[in-house]
This record gives sequence, structure tokens and C-alpha cells, in this order.
Amino acid sequence: MKIERLVRKAQKGDKNAFETLFQNYKEEIYRTAFIYMRTQEDSLDIVQEVAYKAFKSIKFLKEPKYFKTWLIKIVITCSIDMLRQHNKIFSIKPEHMELITIGKEEDIALSLYLQTLIEEISETEKSVILLKYFHDYTLNEIAITLDMPLGSIKTTLYRALEKLRKRLNKEDIL
Repeated sequence: MKIERLVRKAQKGDKNAFETLFQNYKEEIYRTAFIYMRTQEDSLDIVQEVAYKAFKSIKFLKEPKYFKTWLIKIVITCSIDMLRQHNKIFSIKPEHMELITIGKEEDIALSLYLQTLIEEISETEKSVILLKYFHDYTLNEIAITLDMPLGSIKTTLYRALEKLRKRLNKEDIL
């Protein structure tokens, strides 16, 4: 595994290895931050913050195979922290929709609806939806990323999807 080898090198202080790793995930980091932050400026600030925090703490990553999961967790944490600092309300403007990539074909309809309705759910619910449908994480990976029990992840996902279904039914979209 090339990624695991690069992580081990980066953990030993190899700056080039870390830069290569970070470049592999830079676009995903930006997209994830943008979903939370809504502005290019704030999203770029998050990317910088994630690069700094990841570089400083990579030596504490126990399992190199979870590098991406660990990195996304840092993105989510930094984004939520910045939102709390600025008391920003989460929403996605229609003109920014094209910046968010859609996953598998069978998820396209759900992804499009989620992009417009996601502002109505809690931060935890947003994080679970984001990881599940925009990053294709399994429920176990989400539990690891958010440091929550698997049962709580399942409940949160079910609750968030139920809220979204009710909203969709209200609007007679389905």
C-alpha cells in the first residue's frame, strides 16, 4: 500500500511524503469544508488549518490505513469549530451546488435533494449524511471518524433520513 508507506514516512518527519499525501486528498478536503462553510475563503482557511493540524499530529496516527478517515475527521472538526466561532448558519447556495460532487449514480437523486435540504438537520446528522453519501463511507468508518458508537451512527442516520423524507413528502417532491 503506497499510502500506508507514505504515512509511515511522514510520521518519521518526511515533509515530502506528507505533502504528497495531502495533495492526494486536497480536493476532498476542500469539498468537505465547502459543504460546511459555504464560502471559498472560509473553505480555504479550513484546508490550511487541516494541513497544519495533520502535519503536527500525524505522528499520533496509530493506523496508517485510516489516514483518509483521520484527515476527514480533522476537516469536520475544524469546520464545526469555525462555524461555532463565527455563529454561522449552514446552508448551500444554489450557485455553489456544482462544486459539490455527487457519488454513485443510484445516489444522484438523493444527493441532489440532500444538498438543498441538509441545512435543516443538526451538525451530527449533517456529518453522518456527508460521510455516507458524499464520501461513500461505511457505517463502521463513520463511527470511527466521528468517534461515536455504531448504534448511535445508525440512529443518527435513520433520524436524519426520516427528517429529510418528511420534508420531501411535505413538498410533494417524491
